[in-house]
Order: sequence, then C-alpha cells, then structure tokens
Amino acid sequence: MFDQLSGRLDGVFKKLTGRGTLSEKDIDSAMREIRIALLEADVALPVIKTLIAKVKEEAVGEKVLKSIKPGELVVKIVNDKLIEILGEGESLNLSTQPPAVIMMVGLQGSGKTTTTGKIAKRLKEKEKKKVLLASLDIYRPAAQQQLQTLAERTAVDGLEIIEGQKPAEITKRALKEAKTGGYDVLFLDTAGRLEIDEDLMGELEEVKKLANPIETLLVVDSLTGQVAVNVAKTFHERIGITGNVLTRIDGDGRGGAALSMREMTGCPIKYLGMGEGLGALEVFRPESMANRILGMGDVVSLVEKVQEATSEEDMMSIMEKMMSGQFDLNDMKKQMKMMQRMGNLKGMLKLIPGVSKMAKQIDEAKIDDKTVVHQIAIIDSMTKQERKNPSILNAKRRQRIAKGCGLEVSAVNKLIKSYQQMQKMMKKMQSGGLSGLGSMFGGGGGFPPMGR
Repeated sequence: MFDQLSGRLDGVFKKLTGRGTLSEKDIDSAMREIRIALLEADVALPVIKTLIAKVKEEAVGEKVLKSIKPGELVVKIVNDKLIEILGEGESLNLSTQPPAVIMMVGLQGSGKTTTTGKIAKRLKEKEKKKVLLASLDIYRPAAQQQLQTLAERTAVDGLEIIEGQKPAEITKRALKEAKTGGYDVLFLDTAGRLEIDEDLMGELEEVKKLANPIETLLVVDSLTGQVAVNVAKTFHERIGITGNVLTRIDGDGRGGAALSMREMTGCPIKYLGMGEGLGALEVFRPESMANRILGMGDVVSLVEKVQEATSEEDMMSIMEKMMSGQFDLNDMKKQMKMMQRMGNLKGMLKLIPGVSKMAKQIDEAKIDDKTVVHQIAIIDSMTKQERKNPSILNAKRRQRIAKGCGLEVSAVNKLIKSYQQMQKMMKKMQSGGLSGLGSMFGGGGGFPPMGR
C-alpha cells in the first residue's frame, strides 16, 4: 500500500545519508520534500503539519547537526515521530462479564461482514473463545446468509435467521441466545449504507443502547483515503466508536487513511485487513507500519504469518531435508502450499527488510498468487518417480507434464530451473558459504520462479 510514499521518502533519505554533514538548509529542503510526499499520499494536512513540526524540532538540534551520521539520525527521528502519529496499538477489549458484545459498523462495501468473520476466526483459534455471530443487516440482499456462511467456514455459531425481524428484535434475541448459550463473544454485524444518513445513525444508536457493546469497531476501506477519515470522524461523533479496522491495506492506495486515522479521530486502529482470505487479518502495530512506510520491512508480521501457516515440526523437517540434500519436488510443493496459507505473495515479500526497495523489479517479475497455483499444478502432473528424482525429467517428459497441467513447456522448465538453483544454494550453505542465499529472490528458496 505504501509503495509510492516509501519510494518518495527513500529518495529523500538517500540524499541525507549520502552527506557527511547536514546544515539547517539541508533539513529544511528534506522537510519540504517529505511534506510533498505526504500530501501526495493523501495524508490529512493537520497530521502533516504535526509530523513535520515534531521532526524538524529535533532534526535541527545540535545533536543531529554535529552527529557522525546525521542523515541516519534524521531517519530515526522520522521513524519515531511516525510511530507517535500512528498511536499505540490497542488490543480488543473483552474484559467484561460474558458475553462481550462487539458491534461492527461501517458503510456498505467496506468489508464489514468479512471482517466480522476474520476477527471471529482469530478469537476462536488464538484465544479459544466461544463466538456467536448475528447479522442485523435486513436490507442488503443475502447479507444475513453471507454471515451465516462465514460462521460455518470459521466453525463458529451463527444466530438463526428469522425473516421479518427488525434490527432491534434481532439484537434482543442475539443477547438472549449469547447469555443462555454460554458464549464468550457476541458479534453484531450491523447494516451499512452507501453513504451516511439519519436512518442509519438512528438505527445504530438504538442497537447500541440495547446491546451496550464493550467494543464498537468501525470498518473502513483504506483505499478511500481522506473519505475514510471523514467517515470515522462522523461515526465517532454520533455513536462513539472504540476502534478502527482498515481493510484493503494491501491494495494500491496511497496510505493517507492509515497515517491520519488515529490523529484525526482520537480512536486507535485495532486491525488491518490484508486480503480476501479469512486468515488475512493483522493486529495493528504502529512500529511495524512505520517500518513499512520507511521501506524497512516488517519481520514481526512475517514471522507471525510463517508460524500460522506451518507447524514447527513441518518447518524443521523441510530444513533438515534441505541441509541433507534430500529436498525433492514433493518438499517444494509443501513449501508452496505453506506460502498459499500465508496469504498475498507480493505483500508477503514486501515484509522482508530491503525487499520493498526492489518494488519495481518485483512488479516487472509479475509475481502473483497464480504463479504458485501454476507451479503446484506442474508438480501434480508429474509421476511419483519424477517428483522424487527430478534429474530424469528429459524433454519428452517435460512435454507430457506441460500437456497434463495445461501450461507451456517453458513454465515446466522454469520450475526445474528454480529447483536446480535451490540445490546449488543448499550445497553452498552446506559448505559454509551464504552467497547462494541471493538466489532465494531470483526464483529459488521455495519461492516460485519469477514470471510466467
């Protein structure tokens, strides 16, 4: 999401770090460029003014100007002030007599219902909570059925749908069911509108009065930029929200909503929606987001994704096979399956420190999730013997495999080349050399070959 902003800021910082000394004029020039970059990223003007003022106050100090590496110190100051602007990360508050009621609000199309399913999944799997989902959206066609389907997919309970009931009636029934059923958490997925109107607000106020939720989460589409911030301000003024959830954070937006939300609304960001999958939800961490904005990657989120996608036992098994030279195409397929569970491949790569600076090369390489699907299809078209011993894959066999999976022979050749690169890398690692690791981002290391 922050590619454009990260690229601009990286250019500014390169100029600063490339100089042995800095003058006030250098810092003023850098602040002007940072201000323009933030404006282009659709960050709210009051937030830009606050950030620039805080950075400049420290950057023009004697400590920076006389520092051995003043440019790097300015980068650190920008990072620290970004974290301040983003606010502290706050976890979901469930400290109440069960059931803890969580009211989900937002405009239509923001991803509210899907987000409800994502948070419910997280609470069930990570915190072992007994969860009940209830849809109050009687207006959007099949909205209640959509939440019911999400409940089934996440293995939590959904409130029975009774045609003709009003939102207030559904709320009362949901509260009764949650109490008698011994549920830890009750989600009330309220109706949205294409725009804010009095009917919507009046209905939300009535539901909130009945349910007395401990959390009222506003779900907003981060791609709408300052519109998202204005929506959040209006909702907070009218019904009092306790936190924000930003969806489509992995999209091609400019990042303004994420940077402006806390400062402009006074309410914390609690979660980030990173894709369509039910596991594509991250707890908001200001340090991680600041690192992403400055192109430093996000190791914490990357490790968390890996841990969620595979067990420690499976990971150790693959590593042992790699180091012993027994790694075959069956193991490579396991790695690819793991990557699929981790979510958006392109987004995942950008969590690795330094890789975000290669954004142009990644785009040109046409890396996407379809590539992984194609690679798995190729391996599935092989015989057991071919997967176990890829060295027997001659031209005739490769043509048969390509025909079997519906792809070009060139795609099969790329997969084999990727596997061979991995073999070379592992041999270098076994002999103590780490230079082979560079191939990990050139098509080896379990990542699918770049390009199709």
